[in-house]
Amino acid sequence: MFPDLFSVEGKTALVTGGSRGIGYMIAEGLLRAGARVYISSRKADACATAEKELSQYGAIKAIPADVSTEDGCRALIEEVRSQEPALHILVNNASTTWGASFDDFPDKAWDRVLGTNLKAPFNLTRAARPLLEAASTPDNPARVINIGSIDGNIVPGFGNYSYSASKAAVHHLTRHMAAELSPSILVNAIAPGPFPSKMMEGPLKELGDQLVAASPVGRIGRTEDVAAAAVYLSSRATNYMTGAIIPLDGGLSTTLGIDLGGE
Repeated sequence: MFPDLFSVEGKTALVTGGSRGIGYMIAEGLLRAGARVYISSRKADACATAEKELSQYGAIKAIPADVSTEDGCRALIEEVRSQEPALHILVNNASTTWGASFDDFPDKAWDRVLGTNLKAPFNLTRAARPLLEAASTPDNPARVINIGSIDGNIVPGFGNYSYSASKAAVHHLTRHMAAELSPSILVNAIAPGPFPSKMMEGPLKELGDQLVAASPVGRIGRTEDVAAAAVYLSSRATNYMTGAIIPLDGGLSTTLGIDLGGE
């Protein structure tokens, strides 16, 4: 029983926003664990670069796609459907953010961020449901992994109002979808803290030392941290888990009452 409990060998996965950052780390981890992986990104050149780099770890295909709209979500899933009869794992990772002061925060920052961060996981999962159910078995259900954020668990020290609200909503959407799609599709979420990524460049430059000092584990996240969490949630080891939000932040949101400063 135990030798293959954490195996994803032979499974097929789709990771949105997989050309960089946490999505890239998850794609690498799934590939190294033996899965066949599709990644998506808005930019074709970023897709091509990531596909070339990740191909050293296994079978990878990148698909340019804009998942901020329902049509874009459906087009991405149709492209996967044209090549795969089933999809074992969907990782809803594509995300965007916006930073501004409270008084200057623009209305368009809500539409843009909620479209990508909140509506896309719902629309992609709904479109992919037939493929996910085709892959599901009673002993190994299909998986949806939503990528939330530490900012959906605690009040961030930045003016990213629509982002933090969207990630808190993703956490609750995860629970709601878990209730709807079980038992054939298990839906869980990862809520990462600081990881090296383009989105975190500014915060890490400004508060990186403070975040490391505040962290109970004394560092920021690494590729293996989020890769291991994604493989775990994709494997039979979590057949009895759905609707869970896993904090992956070195204890920042779970053991400390920290103040990272205001605007």
